[in-house]
Amino acid sequence: MAMDYAAALSYIEGLGKFGIHLGMERIEALAALMGHPERTIRTIHITGTNGKGSVASYLAHILTAAGKKTGCYTSPHFVRYNERMTIDGQDISDEDFAAVAEETKAAVDRFLAEGGEQPTQFEVLTAMGFLYFARQKVDYAVIEVGMGGLWDSTNIIVPEVSVITNVTLEHTERLGKTVEAIAEQKAGIIKDGVPVVTAASPDALKVIEKTAALHHAPLYVYGSDFTGHSLSASMAEQVFSYASHGVTRTVTIHLAGAHQVVNGSLALKVAELLAEKDPAITEKAILAGMARTTWPGRLELIRHRPDVILDGAHNPSGVTVLRKALDDYYPRARRYFVFGMMGDKDVSTVADILFRDDDVIYTVLADQGARAEKPEKLAQRLHRNAIPMDDLKAAYEKAVSQAGPDAVVIVCGSLYLIGTFKGMGLDQVTV
Repeated sequence: MAMDYAAALSYIEGLGKFGIHLGMERIEALAALMGHPERTIRTIHITGTNGKGSVASYLAHILTAAGKKTGCYTSPHFVRYNERMTIDGQDISDEDFAAVAEETKAAVDRFLAEGGEQPTQFEVLTAMGFLYFARQKVDYAVIEVGMGGLWDSTNIIVPEVSVITNVTLEHTERLGKTVEAIAEQKAGIIKDGVPVVTAASPDALKVIEKTAALHHAPLYVYGSDFTGHSLSASMAEQVFSYASHGVTRTVTIHLAGAHQVVNGSLALKVAELLAEKDPAITEKAILAGMARTTWPGRLELIRHRPDVILDGAHNPSGVTVLRKALDDYYPRARRYFVFGMMGDKDVSTVADILFRDDDVIYTVLADQGARAEKPEKLAQRLHRNAIPMDDLKAAYEKAVSQAGPDAVVIVCGSLYLIGTFKGMGLDQVTV
């Protein structure tokens, strides 16, 4: 009997108990049993601490605007696993999800029967993504790593271009205790002769430069080989100038935050490199794709008066970006936060960066998983006058009702919280 969507979801969710186990042996064996679908598609590979998703979205929109059938593999999802595998902006259908899950499970069962170790959930999803894109005969697939790079299950591809957005401290228990050590993991996606595009800062850049040289991979660095400069910015629209090889162009995007000038510039550089081999990727398509790009859950404005913003930032570098955007766009507005985090994150540092003394903070449970910090404990860890609330909807409604039309409400602290918020449909209702 063929696997239906409910059975496929049950299978995938059941794999969660195997946790995170970095390494390439399982995914390489699985891909081999499936006939190496990843080798039949052209890919762009993206790693980095922050900005991976928005760079992936820019590139997917550019390629679609160029008339290319374009897959995009990202994580995590907000509401449904289907969000992780899209083609031209459309999530994989329930039927296709079930079909590739069934085929991948058959390969997993063969692998286990031959004495192999149980693949993780992310490895199975990655194999499913590659199979789906191959079956659909996409022209390109934009692939975002899950964690790190070197030992990430997506790293079986040899892409057209590799992207390392930036490198800061994250997942130190798995990737290393220093920026340099983490950069070695990120630089692990660099392949022989494959161009690399990065906006990494000096400490990480040294590692990336060394690895690129080792692989004879051309390296393009933001700030020296190409640059972006903001011309105008609001929550709704940004215009920036992009310069590369002595040519400057004006670009319009609709993702907010100064960091999106950097992320957008990275995507533009990648598009330039792809266009050298593919004449369909024209200037017109590149600019159209940039202008059409959306990326939910990152400085996502969902209503006005009061403005309500959703942001999944969950590490110090991510909330630094959020704080700067709030200071730029809402310098004098009263701020109300609905805040939930995972308990294993650097809550104190995040709080020190993000909150002002007079901000109103309601702490909530980010999701129902074991890692989510309880609202009471989270309020204590913030070392501020935070108010714990057991109900996310009630906390949101209270924040909006208290805020008034000229204030701003920020729902933030975790991508899981944004997923819970969207899953409850709170982004679709007027409070």
